[in-house]
This record gives sequence, C-alpha cells and structure tokens, in this order.
Amino acid sequence: MERIAVIDFETTGISPSSSCRATEIAVVILEQGRIVERYQSLMNAGVRVPGFIEQLTGISNAMLRSAPSAEQVMNEVNEFVGTTPLLAHNAAFDQKFWDFELGRIKRTRLQNFACSLLLARRLMPAAPNHKLGTLTQYAGLPHTGQAHRAMADAEMAANLVAHLTGELRHTHGVRELSHDFLCKLQKIPAAKVPEHLKRQRGG
Repeated sequence: MERIAVIDFETTGISPSSSCRATEIAVVILEQGRIVERYQSLMNAGVRVPGFIEQLTGISNAMLRSAPSAEQVMNEVNEFVGTTPLLAHNAAFDQKFWDFELGRIKRTRLQNFACSLLLARRLMPAAPNHKLGTLTQYAGLPHTGQAHRAMADAEMAANLVAHLTGELRHTHGVRELSHDFLCKLQKIPAAKVPEHLKRQRGG
C-alpha cells in the first residue's frame, strides 16, 4: 500500500464559512500500514469558538490566540502532504474544510479523499455503529488519546485503515491494494461488496 496522508480537522462548526473555520489539523502519514510521520497544529482563523465546541474539543479561544495563523498552518501542511493521497474518517466533512482552507491560500487540492467511514460500513457491517471510537473498540485497536483532538482522531483513523487493508488482504485475498482501490470500493453498494471483492481476488 502506497503512502496515504490521514487527516483530521477540529472546527467551530459543520460547514466552512467566514464564521466557521478550522481550529486544529493533524496529519499522519501511513506507509505499509504503519505511521511514519506526523504533523499537528492549532490554527488561529480569527473566529470565536462557541462554548459547546470548546467543551467537545477542549480547544479554547485562549489557546487559539497564541496559535499560528490558519494561512501559515495550511501552507505548512500543504507542503507536508504534497501530492500524497488523502484519507479521513467521514471524509466529506474534512474535505470541505481542506478545500476551503486551501482556497484561502490560493491552492487547489490535486488528490482524492478516501473515507474510512464509508469503507468501514462496507467491510465491518456488523459494528454497532460506524463512529471512529466505536470502530476502534470493536476492532480491538489501540486507544490513541482524547477523542475530538485532531492527532488522536487522525491516529485512530490511520489504525482503522491499517486494520481494514489488513482485512482486505488476509480475509478477502485482495493483493493489489491501492488508494484508488479504496476510493472505488467506498462507492460500491454494501450488498455488492462481497461479489466485488471476489472478483478482485488474485489481483
């Protein structure tokens, strides 16, 4: 499996806008199922953190005041990721913020996002739900720290991806595993996944 950049944003709300911005980002680089590099930073976008978000994430307005600017962080993280394929848990959410924050520094995303939530729905249908914490427990993966902080969540998502790709390889006999393969798999209706994987066997 080639390098994948697993990202997680903490934000002040659910849709990016001038008043709803990212407050923290973490990226872990996954290679051969192992985390080999990490990047994490709080980011000050000049917006207020609502009280309930502060309670959820533990990220306060005071913490953000001394944080580097969102522009500086996005320049650094864009450099760090380069053209490495991206993945996030519930990628639709992180992709919106990635595109919005990149757009503010006049950059465009060049790579696709794979989504560990969509993949888990297809490969772990028996899990009680497909929240990151639940899947981590269900698969017996290590607890990485405080949920709703970007690094803990990015590491959890990376561990989950490593687990899912291991399952694909060992349980389903898929040899040719790539980011592109994951992006295609996450779009297949759940009921058709077993048949699709059977066809992939033996690469």
